[in-house]
Formats: sequence, structure tokens, C-alpha cells
Amino acid sequence: MLAVIPTFSLAEWRAASDEQVVADHLLAMCHGVGFFYLTDHGVPHAFLHDYFRQLEQFFALPEATKAQIDKRNSAHFRGWERVGAELTNNRVDHREQLDVSTEHSPHPADAEPAYLRLDGPNQWLPEHELPGFHAAVDEFFAHMGAVAWELMEVMSVGLGLPRHHLRERFGERPLSFVKLISYPRTPPGEAGVNAHNDAGFLTLLLQHGVGGLQALAPDGEWLDIDPPPGAIIVNIGEMLQAMTGNYFVACTHRVIATEPRFSSAYFHGPDLRTSLAPLALPARFAEAVANSPRHRSAGFMAKRDELLDGRDDIASESAAVFGQQMWNYYVRSYPDVVEKHYPGTTQPA
Repeated sequence: MLAVIPTFSLAEWRAASDEQVVADHLLAMCHGVGFFYLTDHGVPHAFLHDYFRQLEQFFALPEATKAQIDKRNSAHFRGWERVGAELTNNRVDHREQLDVSTEHSPHPADAEPAYLRLDGPNQWLPEHELPGFHAAVDEFFAHMGAVAWELMEVMSVGLGLPRHHLRERFGERPLSFVKLISYPRTPPGEAGVNAHNDAGFLTLLLQHGVGGLQALAPDGEWLDIDPPPGAIIVNIGEMLQAMTGNYFVACTHRVIATEPRFSSAYFHGPDLRTSLAPLALPARFAEAVANSPRHRSAGFMAKRDELLDGRDDIASESAAVFGQQMWNYYVRSYPDVVEKHYPGTTQPA
């Protein structure tokens, strides 16, 4: 049977007479393909239109202007990067990006564990270069964060946990990040972004009218992601996989752009110190994992040293805490930034 990407409506949740039934519906989606389309989310269409207008204007700026906030200048992995600057599974991604994160005051430069040093400021262009851009990105964070917190409530109910359990688990300084992305046409045999799992908890993605995103279905076929107009694309990340004991599985996905494409992804994340230890769930969830070879055998993205040693793309065990998970992602994806700011470092001690 051909897999399909399901749709979940937040309006159904908000109006539910039986919240457990609606929450169970969402859990089935997360246990299945691990991707779903989110409708009735309440983010104003007019805002999203303006946000993508600002996004396109940013990428149209001269390279010398964008280079003022080059990611290589940030010890916190924030800023702009040229096409080809990021690696996925040690393969070049053909996309230009701006990465920004929740801004917390930085820890001391010698803070331990070292992954705490990922907290810090973003890089922003001077306001005169693109008036209103900073404010639009901040508003995008606020809208996507509100939607993600609501989805976490649905998931908590579905998992048999108190309604605010997952939110409380996220700790004092939740750290989410946003990618603003411009894809040129993908060269033959390459990828805009190569096949991967998201490292975090929950990803909310908007694409501006052009497809190219594909998800790997349980049967091994690539599914084209083609959301209804105005819908947010949501997928599960490896952190949620770890915390549910593989009941949810992060879905492998990639982008092959046949024409220029813009998108923006919000990655909902917790405090860097948050434990990824499995949640205390009812026994039925562990039983479902034990009875499913796909869930039982699901792994995690290989670390950079494993890739260099010839390990498979999906090989590694989960990190113990979220900060280690993010550090593994950055080391794997931006070895030049790591070498500049953390010379000789491969793991956060």
C-alpha cells in the first residue's frame, strides 16, 4: 500500500470533546511516516506572505553584504553561509542559508560541558540594509514556537503524560533555531540537502510555492511533500525518537530542487542540558516498538568521526543530553567553523 502524508488540524484539537481521541490520531501519524501536514494552525497568511518577501529580499542582497554576518565568524554557529558551506553525511548541500537561534546570554568562554557555549547571540545585518527583517524573523520564531508548544500538549496527552509534561521537560532556557533557505537548481546527481534525519525534537517547515522536499516512506520509497495551501509541514526529530524509546521515529528526508526554491524551517528545542533519557510511558508503547522491526532497529545520524571511518549514515547511539546532540550535528555539518572556534575538538567534554 502506497504511504501518504497525513493531515492534522489544530482546530479539531481546540474544539475536541474527547481530547484523547484527537491526540491518539496525532500519535498514529508520528508513529507512522513521521511527517504530517498541519492545518488550521492560526498563523496569519498575511504575515507568512510578508515573511517570505523579506526572506527573498535577504538572499537577493549582494554577497558582500551578507558576508558581514558569515557563520564562520560565530562560535555559536549563527549567521549566513554560501551555497555548499554545509555538509550532510559528509556530502555537500547545494543551498544558501541564514541560521538564527533563540538568543540567551552566553555562558563563560570556558564553560563546561563545552556544549553550553552554543548559547549566545545571533548575527544580524544593520537595520538599514534590510528594514524590518530582524523583526519579521523574531515574529516567525514567536508564531512557530506557539504552534510547537501546542503540538507538544497534544503529544503529551497522547503519550499518557500530564498535559504540560513535555514543556516542563524542556527546562529553563529552551533553544530553538530557524533556517532561512534559498535553493538554486540542484546539480544532476547531487542534492539541495542530502538525506538526513533532523537532530532536534520537532521541525515546522514552510516552503514558498515550489516543491522538492521528499520523505522516505517505511516501504523505502521517496514521497514528494506537497502540502495543502497554507499548511505547515511537520516532522519528528531524533530527540523525540530518543525520548519516546523509538515509538516515534525521525523520518529521513532530502531536497532535490528542479527550480529555484525558498523555504524556512523552525526547529523546536529544549535547554541544552535537557536529558534525552526515555520518558516514563505506559507499557503499550514499548510493546509496539518491540513488535515493529522498523522501530526497534531505528538508529541515529552518525557522528562525523564515524562517517570518516566509513560508518553508515544512520549508525550512532543517541546523545545523553540535547547539547551533545546539537554539538554532534554542528561537528558533522560545519567542520570548518568547529576548527576555527574549537580547534582540535571533536566532542564536547
